[in-house]
Amino acid sequence: MATLTAPRARLRTLDLARLGPNWYAVVMGTAITGNAAAALPVDLPGRAVLAEAVWTLSLVLLAVLLAARAVHLTRHRGQARRTLLEDPAAAVFYGCPPMALLAVGYGALTVGGPVLGERAGLALDLLLWTVGTGYALAVAAGLPYLMVTRHRLSVLEANPTWLLPVVAPMVSAALGPALLPHLPEGTARQALLYGCVAMFGASLLATLALLPVVFGGLLHTRLPALVLTPSLFLVLGPLGQSTTAVHQFADALPLALPGAGPGAAAAARGLAEVYGVAVMGFALLWLAVAVAANLRALRAEMPFAMTWWAFTFPVGTLVTGATALARHTGFAGFTALAAALYLLLFAAWSVAAVRTAAGLRAGRLL
Repeated sequence: MATLTAPRARLRTLDLARLGPNWYAVVMGTAITGNAAAALPVDLPGRAVLAEAVWTLSLVLLAVLLAARAVHLTRHRGQARRTLLEDPAAAVFYGCPPMALLAVGYGALTVGGPVLGERAGLALDLLLWTVGTGYALAVAAGLPYLMVTRHRLSVLEANPTWLLPVVAPMVSAALGPALLPHLPEGTARQALLYGCVAMFGASLLATLALLPVVFGGLLHTRLPALVLTPSLFLVLGPLGQSTTAVHQFADALPLALPGAGPGAAAAARGLAEVYGVAVMGFALLWLAVAVAANLRALRAEMPFAMTWWAFTFPVGTLVTGATALARHTGFAGFTALAAALYLLLFAAWSVAAVRTAAGLRAGRLL
């Protein structure tokens, strides 16, 4: 009898009242692990199968999480309202859901063809990119509004999680150009490209405004808890994603603006390379800082928490950024960098996934 009641007891500990938007980081990290594998500039045995399997898992996780969050928002509406309006430390994680939708949608187009079929993959990406973009813009404007008007915050307590809401439009900007070849020539393609560039600018300027505040908070008060140390990796997100975005824009320019001529395309590509190399240099510098800080935290017995998923998506954006640089420059160093970063990403994703599954099974995480 005891063996039958134990699993039921564990199931009762899965309290959906505590299912916050931070759980979408699981979907984000899983999706980009599959997407980045497909984009790697090196063709390793089993790479395509791995990409399809991991992306398919992200699609399943997204469906399960959407259903669970629907239950949460229906049965625990008061808790959800308090999370958004009265808990600024948790509210910033509303930047995660749109990025999860966008990442899974992009994978449907680039990876999910053999799983869903080409037309279904395109339809799913159109749907998730559209919904995810609207969600991202709402969060990017709404969360700063709440920070200014309602949340009680101190700049001395700023940490990298503050970046999550404003990075979401950058993800949309980087992934939107993949839809360009599937749109009618002319106005539709131009509107998509201009819209993505506008979101790139909005997200980049907002990130540049917030980064000094975040650095100031880290220098003045450091991180308030050991389990927040993985959040240092979140600084990498806008760096890798913006690098990916500018290269996507350079590739999309001839399709969206064919009248611009080869000179404009060459200039856009050159600008993307210069920007990407410069930003990747700072990203690698910060990656070293984040890795060193987290190794120190692990030696201090940092416990597992959902913050460990910060190891995944930001590193994934560095993989896609390095891959874009390798594709455009032809420099073997960027190819090696993309491969090395992917090994780091896959290791981090594997650890986070196994520890999350174990935590759910034991009833510790909810």
